[in-house]
Amino acid sequence: MSDNTLGKHDKLPIKMLHDRVLVRSDAPEGERRSGGGILIPATAAVGRRLAWAEVVAVGQNVRTVEAGDRVLYDPEDRAEVEVRGVAYVLMRERDLHAVAADRFEGAEDSTGLYL
Repeated sequence: MSDNTLGKHDKLPIKMLHDRVLVRSDAPEGERRSGGGILIPATAAVGRRLAWAEVVAVGQNVRTVEAGDRVLYDPEDRAEVEVRGVAYVLMRERDLHAVAADRFEGAEDSTGLYL
């Protein structure tokens, strides 16, 4: 979406510039569950872990992602911003590690990630 909208939500009151990407994290920070259902407390020490997020707005120079894409990023390399009471993460396009392959050709034969 080139009009920098949130998709199914209201239009954002900001316009992204240059190569900036605004994302909304998929999972809240804190406790989480493992694939087997084990509760992992927020205080548990884990190695460097990447996180999934949904792209909600992009700048005019962003070429590889668009609003609505799911992307993989490092939550330690982020700048947070709050817009209308919702927390978002602002980053450069080059700080994204991967994008989910739903909209790419041949996605049905892939592992689910476009690298």
